[in-house]
Amino acid sequence: MRVHIYPTAHELAEAAADYVATSIKNTKRPMTLGLAGGSTPRATYHRLAEAAVDWSQITLWLGDERWVPHDHSESNTRMVRESLADRVVARLVAPDTAFGEPGDAAAAYGRLLADVFFDGRPDVVILGIGDDGHTASLFPASGALEDDSGIYLANWVQEKGVWRLTASMTLLRSARELAFLVQGEDKARVLSEIIDDGLPHPAQRVASGANAVRWMLDEAAASKLRTIRR
Repeated sequence: MRVHIYPTAHELAEAAADYVATSIKNTKRPMTLGLAGGSTPRATYHRLAEAAVDWSQITLWLGDERWVPHDHSESNTRMVRESLADRVVARLVAPDTAFGEPGDAAAAYGRLLADVFFDGRPDVVILGIGDDGHTASLFPASGALEDDSGIYLANWVQEKGVWRLTASMTLLRSARELAFLVQGEDKARVLSEIIDDGLPHPAQRVASGANAVRWMLDEAAASKLRTIRR
């Protein structure tokens, strides 16, 4: 586990974009990049779209998606398109949320991803965390936490009363590298519980079983850490 702390959210976004761009430049084959939704990574994607890298062999995919149409204001696909995918020549594959049932859509997307991943594993995956410790759409006490029936799952989130589609814990743990981007004081408590105390929040469970994990934090998010030298 590597922990990197940056003075501001702006510097965090710049560093995260540089990290991904360097990973792309260093790859010698087609590469996959898993993208987080939510507000934190948007600034990173904007900067990444301006990076001088060869996007032609990069496939972008989503770590999770809300069960809404792609033109909906809460759609992760829409955010990713607007901030990154429509501004570069990379291929974007996204789950189909327009028709059918969540379970069918998740299974179809899982089959698509299985054909995309090199040797069956994602390369770099960007993740965030919520103030409840969730990551992707693996929420506390939700069924997907214990579901290994597929690499992509439909997850009913009781506290929100919604369906989410999400990469499974097994899939995220199999990635060659996970990068958690975390900003804001509202994440400080749960981040300390994950990094200092090892409490089994979903994000901690994913990270603890992963191959290589990079935590990229702004000072506000890192403000309650006790075991990391700053």
